[in-house]
Amino acid sequence: MDRPLQFRDPEKGAALLRRLSGAVDRATARLGGPVTVMHVCGSHEQAIARYGLRSRLPAGLDLRMGPGCPVCVTDGPEIDAAVALARAGLPVLTYGDMLRVPGTEQSLEDARVGGARVEVIYAATQAVEFARRTDGPVILFATGFETTAVTTAALLLAATPPPDNLYVLSAHKWVPAAMELVAADPRSRVAGYLAAGHAATITGYGLFEGFVARHGRPVVVAGFEPLDILAALALLVERIAQGTAQVDNAFPRCVSRDGNARALAMLHRVFDMDAGVWRGIARVPGGDLRLRPEFAARDAALRFHELLARAPVPTPRARAQDCICGEIMSGRAEPADCPLFGGACRPEAPVGACMVSTEGACRIHFEHGP
Repeated sequence: MDRPLQFRDPEKGAALLRRLSGAVDRATARLGGPVTVMHVCGSHEQAIARYGLRSRLPAGLDLRMGPGCPVCVTDGPEIDAAVALARAGLPVLTYGDMLRVPGTEQSLEDARVGGARVEVIYAATQAVEFARRTDGPVILFATGFETTAVTTAALLLAATPPPDNLYVLSAHKWVPAAMELVAADPRSRVAGYLAAGHAATITGYGLFEGFVARHGRPVVVAGFEPLDILAALALLVERIAQGTAQVDNAFPRCVSRDGNARALAMLHRVFDMDAGVWRGIARVPGGDLRLRPEFAARDAALRFHELLARAPVPTPRARAQDCICGEIMSGRAEPADCPLFGGACRPEAPVGACMVSTEGACRIHFEHGP
């Protein structure tokens, strides 16, 4: 009888920490200082904080969270567009973690309190059902990384098309483009990267081979259980210690080299990769997923262009200029470095997007500690 997989075994965890500690010693000797690695996934940060992994990591290893929270990187003007459509009387449907993300002046929750119709959905298919029951235009404010973008693409490519009154306002993002930007930053001290296992089930780990060749930094695809993360970290730091830049798959039970070809084909059939601003970070070449021209009839930004152009220019919120979410998501600062953290910026009254989402570094550190 096969033994069941175990991902929270204390003895295995201790063994992996010993292995990681030895790798860190070798890597620090090679680099002449601490080893900085970055993961680019809010789910990884949740697991690291929830299980107290960072407190068990060996001295000399600095584990940073990169731009891995889709809510956090949705830019203010993208929120402003959704708010403007809602305030104009159009029903706006979106995922629950987007409600309280601050725009330039208001969040979608603020608009809802003011009488706008903003509805929370848990799956893109619910937007189709809502549109079928509704007279007049309905807006799906579609957010998230490539995993969620696939569900939006599937909706538009379904054998039974969505009703004609359903429009998509896309704020989807493509994570590998942001990794390129971080790796190319001359200020970055990141020596290696953990890639998100769930995204890699779609893209495949082969996607990162070009990244490794361009930047000379190893990448390890990691799962989300404590032992998954420790095993991936140990392997990543071993590569750094060896001076070996390659892609390793530490999540083989879910991830293959080529990923989900059907899902990728749907994504690329519906979306083009375009340059766009990631909140607080920079303009990311190829970082935004925009609807392709053949889906222009579904594109809310095009269909309601005149309405959006007439919307009042929002007034920037007070204190927003003090937020350092961009520095945190780029791995150049920690939440505790922000002068607003835990004071003016708290989950019940967030100033920055990193305090809103359960995948945001500030929210996670506030609730669980670093």
